[in-house]
Amino acid sequence: MKINEVEALVGITKKNIRFYEQEGLLNPRRNSENGYRDYQEEDVEALQRIKLLRKLGLPLEEIRKMQSGAHTISDGMRRHLVTLEREIKNLEQATELCASLQEQDQPLSSLDAGALLVRLEEMEREGTTFMDKQKNDTKRIRYVAPVVIAVLMTVLMGALVWLFVWAAKTDPHGAPPMPLLALLIAIPVVVILGVVLAMILRIREIGKGEEDDARNY
Repeated sequence: MKINEVEALVGITKKNIRFYEQEGLLNPRRNSENGYRDYQEEDVEALQRIKLLRKLGLPLEEIRKMQSGAHTISDGMRRHLVTLEREIKNLEQATELCASLQEQDQPLSSLDAGALLVRLEEMEREGTTFMDKQKNDTKRIRYVAPVVIAVLMTVLMGALVWLFVWAAKTDPHGAPPMPLLALLIAIPVVVILGVVLAMILRIREIGKGEEDDARNY
């Protein structure tokens, strides 16, 4: 089977499938004639198991140990239940704190955030883990690089096209034959289209969380 067929069967994107291969959780055969991956039924079943366990929240390392036989299903679930119970406790404590803040019907400017942060740090030292949304606050900065590179390449290639056209108009007799001129103009145009497409794909990856997206399944 080709990767497109596996993607349709399991409902896991090609990006995720390759990610699991990189992590060593999937080892498809290679076609001896062309070297391409040749997925078998057991690969589909392995991906279905991975998808199930990831949806339940099991970490990749635990799945790896279960695949190798170092841990049974019971071992893996027993360890994961401990993690889930800890997360439930964390959510309960966060809920209690949010509920206490809800009772304070006051503007944000009156909130004693310093004292509350000290309290949170004490709770964290005792084992509580709170959600930290700050890691998403700087995501938009990552959009800058692909956009800037795309704009610069577009301007550069556009200037090259203009130069070809200007030279042909300025000195028609010294200009290359029309087919060659068309080819010279087409090359930077294709580069521009490729850069724009790459920028769009990159922005989509950033928007989806890149590798974080792959780790969700």
